[in-house]
Parts: sequence; structure tokens; C-alpha cells
Amino acid sequence: MAKEIERKFLVKSDSWRRLAEGKVYRQGYISTQKEATVRVRIAGNQGYLTMKGPSVKYSRSEFEYPIPIEDAQEMLDTLCEPPLIEKIRYRVEYGGLIWEIDEFDGVNKGLIIAEVELSDEQQQLELPIWIGEEVSDDPKYFNSNLVKHPFSQW
Repeated sequence: MAKEIERKFLVKSDSWRRLAEGKVYRQGYISTQKEATVRVRIAGNQGYLTMKGPSVKYSRSEFEYPIPIEDAQEMLDTLCEPPLIEKIRYRVEYGGLIWEIDEFDGVNKGLIIAEVELSDEQQQLELPIWIGEEVSDDPKYFNSNLVKHPFSQW
């Protein structure tokens, strides 16, 4: 079984920008139940279908599969609840880890979140200077909840 162990943080400065190139992401949700989410994503020129189980602390099961971009676009257009998540994802290497920084657009414009995947929940992190408050335990920052309660409505 695939396991995702991830921590999320708000980003407090732009000093990371010089270190990163971004890729456009569009994603939507077929299901956003607490027990399981089903996501469709287009990242650059590739489509993905992802299923995730419930979060327990920083961990949850995750299964992700590449799908044809045409299928992903059709699913985004016909099966996903609006609004779609629109963002640019940047990748920055720091402290031996890859940090993914999501700069949201659309109804979530203005929100910037950094995520880092860990090998286990006890793994120690060296935080970059641009990292702010940790929001790993706050469900309002889950992408699946940003569809239901966009940042622009907080």
C-alpha cells in the first residue's frame, strides 16, 4: 500500500522564488468524503487519477496513476465539482528534501502553501527561512476543502 506522509506550512516570504521553476496544475474532485477523496489532476502535459484515504496525523494512504490528458480533461469538465483548484507548483530542494510550494490562483488566489513529504512521521525537519505557521492539522488548507470553502471566502 502506498503511504503519503506530508506536512504543510504557510509561506511567509518570497525568497524561495529564485530557487524554483513552476508548473501549472488544474485539479478537481470526484469525491471529497472524509473516508476517501478521488482527485483528477493535470500537471503540465500529464493527467493523473489519485485516491487518498483519511488522514491520521501526517499520514494517509495514497494511490496515484497516470492517465491520458484527454481523459483527465474530460473528467475535470464533466465529473468534478466546481470550482477547480488552479495553482502553480514550484519545487525547491532544501535540507535534503523536496519542498513543493503551491501558489493558488482562481478562487484561492493569494494562498501559498509549502508541503514536504517525509519518510516517517518522526523525521526531523530543517525549516527554510520562508516557512511560516504549520497547518498540517488544519483541514481548511486541504485542497479538497478549498473546493468547498475557497480562500477568497474566508
